[in-house]
Amino acid sequence: MAQGFTININEDSRIPKYKQIVDSMINDIAGGRLKVGEKIPSINELSEAAYLSRDTVEKAYKILKERKVIISVKGKGYYTAKTDLISKINVFFLINKPSSYKMMIYNHFVNAMGVNAHVNLFIYHCEESLFINAIEKNIGAYNYYVIMPHFKDGDLNHVSFTPQVLKAIEMIPKDQLLMVDNAKPEIKGNYGAIYQDFKEDIFQALEEGIEKLKKYDRLILVYPSKSIHPYPMRIVHGFRFFCQKYDFDFEILDEIYEDMEFERKDVYITIEEMDLVNLMRQIRARNLTLGTDIGVISYNETPLKELLGITVISTDFKAMGETAAYMILKNKKERVKNVFKYIERNSV
Repeated sequence: MAQGFTININEDSRIPKYKQIVDSMINDIAGGRLKVGEKIPSINELSEAAYLSRDTVEKAYKILKERKVIISVKGKGYYTAKTDLISKINVFFLINKPSSYKMMIYNHFVNAMGVNAHVNLFIYHCEESLFINAIEKNIGAYNYYVIMPHFKDGDLNHVSFTPQVLKAIEMIPKDQLLMVDNAKPEIKGNYGAIYQDFKEDIFQALEEGIEKLKKYDRLILVYPSKSIHPYPMRIVHGFRFFCQKYDFDFEILDEIYEDMEFERKDVYITIEEMDLVNLMRQIRARNLTLGTDIGVISYNETPLKELLGITVISTDFKAMGETAAYMILKNKKERVKNVFKYIERNSV
């Protein structure tokens, strides 16, 4: 073997042996026992010397190459590479959809992590199989795993987890796991979480605006029950609970339909952007006055809604991303409910 290269395999450890190879090599480089540009054993040589299967060593070398810790030179073998990733925190960031809100969380997370982190983004589109595959392919290759669990069943209903999802999450060491946005799955162990409480959040936000809402006769929630990227039903439960507690007449629609039957003194709460666009178009076409004839509240803040003067109820995406980064940088293992806001503008 290369001078100073030590491979420490603990046969009693539950850590996969390929992960132990990865950690050993990174530690040797960081500790100066392996120099940059130094030749290291081939897959076959290390397999024989450490009494490991060729597949195990090959998997470890593949991860090391992906992280640019080592390089392969055709006809010559493997060498340590000049890389700053060894001293960086490597983060696996898995989101359910590429919406502007989720990307806002990701971008604020990356900015807060700063130059000492390398963050790779993965998207699984609420598909259970893509989620599980992403974790299985990358387990052992990162220092931290930030995941947002939102899934859909065969009827396009939102589910927070399945038995297969829980099994995949359990593969992640708890000291490397951070649950973001939805912490509904009951994962055992000591891990971090920064989450929304979808039922309680909408209830409390509507309570904040109750004086304005009292001037309306009916509250209408537009909940897209068959969306490709479904939303938690806990939003509906919180809305219904609010209306029943404060004796509001209410209705729940799947979408904003063409040629809606508008009644004055209705207030609409929309979740999807397209429903908000269709609603605003029809309100303007009928010359209804926003905030007087018809009320509009939108779920999730964006700069455009601020510009248009649309009242919103929204989690603080910036705070979620920055808090997630803080928890990793400070090694916090807490469960933190993210800030949720009622932002009143001229549309109610």
